[in-house]
Amino acid sequence: MSNFNDLVGEQLKTMDKLLFIQSEIERCQELESQILELQKETELETIQEEIKRMQEELVQIHDLFQKQTEEVIQSYQGKMHQTV
Repeated sequence: MSNFNDLVGEQLKTMDKLLFIQSEIERCQELESQILELQKETELETIQEEIKRMQEELVQIHDLFQKQTEEVIQSYQGKMHQTV
């Protein structure tokens, strides 16, 4: 059961990262809108690069989360087969 708990713990940490990055993307997108209104092209490009970088990171973390979900399921199924 320890392996299962460890996997779930890691998955929760990953979910926290996912939620954090999603909120950061929203924050940056709001900044992007404000910068567009002010027409500050150089700052806009920096924010757009940051949004792109975070979106790429979000995809990576999402993939990791999916992998961890599969590991959790496999671990749980292995536990169930051992107890049967």
